[in-house]
Amino acid sequence: MEKKLDRRTFLSYLGTGAAALAAASAGLGVLEGKASAMSPAADHLFGFKTNKVSGYFKPIQPSKEDKLVLPEGFRYDVVAAFDDVINKAGEKFGQGADYNAFFPIDGSNTRGLLVTNHEYTNMFLLGPIADSGKTKEQKEKDLYYQGMSVIEVYQDKDGVWKMDTSSKHARRITGFTKFDVTGPAKGSAAMNNATTAQGTFANCSGGVTFWNTVLSCEENFIDTAEENNLPESHYGWVVEVDPFDGKFLKKHTALGRFNHENTAMGLTADKRVVVYMGDDKKDACVYKFISNGKYDPSKGRANSALLENGTLYVANLKKGAWVAVTYEAVSKVLASEKFKAPYGVKDTREELQAKFKSQADVVVNCHEAALLVGGTPTDRPEDIEISPFDNTVFICHTNNDTHGNIHGHITRIFENENDLGSLGFDFEIFAAGGRQSGFSSPDNLAFDSNGNLWVVTDISTSSHNKGVYKSFMNNGLFVIPTTGKHMGEAMQFASGPVDSELTGPFFTPDERTLFLSVQHPGEMTEDLNNPTSLWPHRPGDKKARCGVVAISGFKFG
Repeated sequence: MEKKLDRRTFLSYLGTGAAALAAASAGLGVLEGKASAMSPAADHLFGFKTNKVSGYFKPIQPSKEDKLVLPEGFRYDVVAAFDDVINKAGEKFGQGADYNAFFPIDGSNTRGLLVTNHEYTNMFLLGPIADSGKTKEQKEKDLYYQGMSVIEVYQDKDGVWKMDTSSKHARRITGFTKFDVTGPAKGSAAMNNATTAQGTFANCSGGVTFWNTVLSCEENFIDTAEENNLPESHYGWVVEVDPFDGKFLKKHTALGRFNHENTAMGLTADKRVVVYMGDDKKDACVYKFISNGKYDPSKGRANSALLENGTLYVANLKKGAWVAVTYEAVSKVLASEKFKAPYGVKDTREELQAKFKSQADVVVNCHEAALLVGGTPTDRPEDIEISPFDNTVFICHTNNDTHGNIHGHITRIFENENDLGSLGFDFEIFAAGGRQSGFSSPDNLAFDSNGNLWVVTDISTSSHNKGVYKSFMNNGLFVIPTTGKHMGEAMQFASGPVDSELTGPFFTPDERTLFLSVQHPGEMTEDLNNPTSLWPHRPGDKKARCGVVAISGFKFG
C-alpha cells in the first residue's frame, strides 16, 4: 500500500495480535506451533481459492460529505437500492440494507446471487408516524420491507455491476414468509406449541455455511413483533435460507434466542460444526454452538441438520472458559440455597425456577440463562469472524457508554490447542477504537486473502460529528494490514454519506469486487421536504435510499 502521511499507527496497543496473525498467514505457525494457513474456517470467502490481492490504495481522510467517498482509482455501482423492482413479479428491494453474501452462478466471479438483509424501516418508507402509532398500512409496509432480498447481479462488458430483474431466483423473504422451526423449542410451550413461524425481520448481519446456504440473524425484533401482535418468542433466532431454493426456510432454535448480530462458522478438530455468535446489546454475551454430529461434505445441504442438535456455550472471559447453556446447568445453579441473581438478572430464584422447565425454555430465554451459568456481560458483541489463517476468533465489541467504553474495541480469542471445539481459551484486545486509531465503534468484519482485516464502524447517527466523535466524522470502512511493512496501520478506505452506516462487506471469490451496504442515509430527517441526505443522488429523486454498491478497482500483484 502506498505511503501516506494520514496513516494512524496503533501498534502500541495491538500487543502481539498483528504479529501473530501475520506469522500465521505467512505459514510460519503460531500458538505453540499448532496454527497454520490450512486451518479450517468458514470466512467471508466461504471456501473458494482466492488470488492474493495487493490492495494498493491511497487512504482517504474522514469526511462529512453526503457521498460515498472512496480512494483514488476506485469506483462503485449501485446494484440495488430501497424500493427498486427486483424481479418480474414486481417485488421491491427492502429497506435498511445490511449483510451481503455473494453466491457465484456456475463458478462465475461476475454473475451470481446476492443475498442482502433488511434490518429496519424509516421515514423514507413510512412517512410520519402519528402519536397513536403506525397505521395498518404502515405496519404492513414495515413487515414487507424488512427481511431479506435475493437478487441476481452481473458485471457487464464495460465493467458495470447491474441487477438482472429477469432472474428466476430473485425474490423477497419478508415478515410474511413462513418458516419451519427446528431444534429444542420446536412445538414447545415456550413457542406457543408452534412448529412454524410467520416471517423474519430485524435481519442484521449473518454468515454463510459450508453447504452454501445463508444464516441471517434477527436482532432488534421486539418492537415489530409487539406492533403486529406476533409472539415474541418466534423472533430473535438465526434463520437459514438457500438462495437457489425458495422453499428452504428454517429457524434454528438450538442456536439460542437473543439480539443476534451475525454468525461465523468453523470446524472442530474432529470435524463438528461450530457457530460463533454475538448478542448486540449492552452487557450481553458471546456464544458458540457445537454440533453433536460431524460435517460431511458429501451430504451437501443435508448438513443443515447439524444445526438442530448440539450444545450452546457462553464465554466466561474471567475464567477463559466456554460454559454450557443447558437446562441441567441452569437447574443446578437455581437449586443452590446460596443462589444470588447475577448482574443483569432481575427475577427471583422462585420466578426463575418457574421460567426454566426445559431446554426449550433455556434457548427461548437465552440471555438470562447465559448470565445464570456464568456468561460474562460485554460491550455489545457484534460481528464475529474466524481468521482463515490461524483459527483465532475476532469479535467487534462496538461500545458500551454505560461502562465508559465509548469507542469500542476488537477482541481476539485464542482457543486452546487451536481447536474451535475447545472449552478453554485466552484472549487479547487486538485493537481499540479512539483518537489514536482514527476509528470508533467497530461493527462488521471481513478478512481478505492477504490477511487484511476490513472493519466498518457504527457510531450512533445522533452522535455523528459531535463531542468526542467529531474527529471521526461520518461512519467509514477501514483496512488493517496484518502482514508486510505496514502491518498494524489503520487506513480509511471509505466514508459513508450523511447519517449513514456502512455494513455487510463481502468480496467476490476473486476479490476484484467488494459488495457493501449503505444503510440509513438521511436517518435524522424529520421533514421529508428537507432530507438530511439524498444519497444515491438519483436525478429527480427527493429521498435518501439505502442500497448495496459494488466497489471495483482492486489491483493485483
